[in-house]
Amino acid sequence: MDPARLRLLRELGDRGSVAAVAAAMRVSPSAVSQQLAALQAGVAVPLTVRRGRALVLTEAGEAVAVAGARVEEAMAAARDAVGAFLDDGDRVVSVSAFHSAGHALFGPLLAALVDEPRVSLRDADVAQGDFAGLTADHDLVVAHRLAHHPEWPTRRLAVAPLFVEPLDVALPSGHPLAAQAALTPEQLADEPWIAVHDGFPLGGALDLLAARAGRPLRIAHRINELFVAAEVVRGGAALAIMPRITAAPLAVDGLVLRPIAGLEAVRHVDVLARPDALALRPVRTVLTALRAVAAERAARSAHAP
Repeated sequence: MDPARLRLLRELGDRGSVAAVAAAMRVSPSAVSQQLAALQAGVAVPLTVRRGRALVLTEAGEAVAVAGARVEEAMAAARDAVGAFLDDGDRVVSVSAFHSAGHALFGPLLAALVDEPRVSLRDADVAQGDFAGLTADHDLVVAHRLAHHPEWPTRRLAVAPLFVEPLDVALPSGHPLAAQAALTPEQLADEPWIAVHDGFPLGGALDLLAARAGRPLRIAHRINELFVAAEVVRGGAALAIMPRITAAPLAVDGLVLRPIAGLEAVRHVDVLARPDALALRPVRTVLTALRAVAAERAARSAHAP
């Protein structure tokens, strides 16, 4: 099998459409379709199937894409072995992170790396199901999911945990409940709330809270960005769920964070990457630095008063 055609199959699985693959690879959609057809001609079972207007991988196609990923990983490792004897200082490692993780980790990461290797940083606030697809365009993707949500697809992805982060309630310091060390779901059930948009991981925490309280919560606002939500909380308009580690800098100027008693609400913050990306030494160097920065941030939060 042609490795280039295997890569196109893998890209189709990650990007979801022939048009998206063509745009990413800078070729025409017809060229992608022709190469996929040539790959299919050498395989006795269907690799793709039409689902509505979309072309998706069959179970066999997914298995071939996984095998193709191993081929790319081996080729990347071979290139990296050669690169060890060459000047690879021009390799820029691309890192994507959702907003609060970028705020917490990007600055310390740059300080830890200095200029070796160079990194390109990008924020990407996406629904949970879209984080895996970001690995098609970035070497390392910082992603998050709630503990009770589905785990990351590991057949074609490598997952490196950064930390497990408790989720607290953010409320104004003048709120009657702010004087308590911890709050119960029953105490919070009748408050107005800020929720994230549908499909984003933190929304599941409010679902858990509502289930424990035994009634729906009143959603007054939908705001994804924690900095914006913090201002609304400070103004006394509503409460919000905020992560304890990455939102710690926001717990000032009239905003406090309080845990919810009896509710195991945590999120996993992980790095997702394609295995062939991790076969490259500069990418592994950045991942090691990122994990060290995350560990230091988590430790600092654990020892905070």
